[in-house]
Amino acid sequence: MEIALSILKYNPNASFVFTHYLFWLFFGVVLLGNALLYKRSVLRNAFLFVASIFFYYKAGGFYFFILLFSTLVDYSIGIGIGKSNKQGIRKFLLVLSLIINLCLLGYFKYSYFIADLIQQITGTQITVINYFSVFTNALFNTRLDASHILLPVGISFFTFQTISYSVDVYRRRIEPVKNILDFGFYVSFFPQLVAGPIVRAWEFIPQLHQKYALSEKRFWLAVWLIMGGLFKKMVISDYLSVNLVDRVFDAPMMYSGIELLMGAYAYTMQIYCDFSGYTDIAIGVALILGFKLPDNFNLPYVATSVSDFWRRWHISLSSWLRDYLYVPLGGNRRGMTRMGINLMITMLLGGLWHGAGWLFVIWGALHGLALLFEKISFKALKKAKLRIPKFIGFLFTFHFIVITWIVFRSPDVDTLQLFFIRLFSAFSIYDMSKLFNSYSGVVLIMFVGYMMHWLPSELERLVKWKLVKANVVIKIIAVVVFGLIIYQFSQMDIKPFIYFRF
Repeated sequence: MEIALSILKYNPNASFVFTHYLFWLFFGVVLLGNALLYKRSVLRNAFLFVASIFFYYKAGGFYFFILLFSTLVDYSIGIGIGKSNKQGIRKFLLVLSLIINLCLLGYFKYSYFIADLIQQITGTQITVINYFSVFTNALFNTRLDASHILLPVGISFFTFQTISYSVDVYRRRIEPVKNILDFGFYVSFFPQLVAGPIVRAWEFIPQLHQKYALSEKRFWLAVWLIMGGLFKKMVISDYLSVNLVDRVFDAPMMYSGIELLMGAYAYTMQIYCDFSGYTDIAIGVALILGFKLPDNFNLPYVATSVSDFWRRWHISLSSWLRDYLYVPLGGNRRGMTRMGINLMITMLLGGLWHGAGWLFVIWGALHGLALLFEKISFKALKKAKLRIPKFIGFLFTFHFIVITWIVFRSPDVDTLQLFFIRLFSAFSIYDMSKLFNSYSGVVLIMFVGYMMHWLPSELERLVKWKLVKANVVIKIIAVVVFGLIIYQFSQMDIKPFIYFRF
């Protein structure tokens, strides 16, 4: 009994994520409930909503109240916008939604950043208090630390999701959701809740009351997505993180330039496998439950330009920024100067979305400048009837991305400076056999990761569909083999998904 209660309780030291066995026990219970209720969509959606709230409680504790608050606010505002025919009221309600959501996100994510900025500018020291903990302690007699603000997991994702809903209702793109359980389920659906993809209401809401259907092909496609996602995360991403990336970025002065360069290439693969691995698992889990989530990655490291990269990387965020920030600012409709300003604002805010720190601002600015440079240079090349060879575009783009990931990963500005100083001052091509002997596992895992990524997409699709259509015995053997490989690598410490902190 005590063990069962401990499983149900929130434990901040226990990871309730896709890579932990407890999640798969939870998912087994969800599958059972889904199987019992799949013919009754209202009860099924209510059950999955409750399961999603429980998932968020296990992942983030009492912060699930923030999720419920955001759900209630935007549901009510959506109803109000839908009922009103007066443009002034509709606009007021939309602005109210934006203010509440952005203030919520700003308080939990940017309080320390803003307080430090005010102190640097004015010298005034501001004490940051976690009023949510104060409120929770008073209401539930808990002992949460009120002197420190913890970032609620997934707040950047579900906040952007609810904002897009209010904007789409205002634009009359969708009708407001009448049933609060349906809306709550849309906001809190557990596979993509804490790390995306960011799902638009018009993509998801129509699926809520569709007849549940899970064909054999769809089931095995979901299984391969889940297995592939776990392989990316636990075999590639976590191995590179533990055996090279964390070491070189935490103490760059202890490593040679070539080791730092290896670390940069390794992190480039790590962050892709970590984030796209989560997305693959989320899409697979949702597919088994009868829901289709949007693709979030499309081989980003084959991009031939930075614009192409952002069409392939974190697609749900880049399209969100385009539709709800860049285009409303004016996009490219008001001349080159205004387009440049709009582009820089969008990418700077896109950088800040990832975290409250100057390195994220710099990372966003670098991408903004690169996009602006591309637009100007491509226009000039088109006018001169010249074209950059795709392979040259790929090389420049890939290495620009690698350099900017160094900025993104560095813990602070001082460490970033030391990284680049050491990279150039201590770089020499010494005995490569010694390097490979020291990092043979890292080199092998990097090779596997990049080769998987750079294989022709047609070949990847062919292999996937061959596995889906294969004999059931072959499929079971393949699952067992993948499972054993993943299990062997799972003996290392479980690393949280990188995008959980965004």
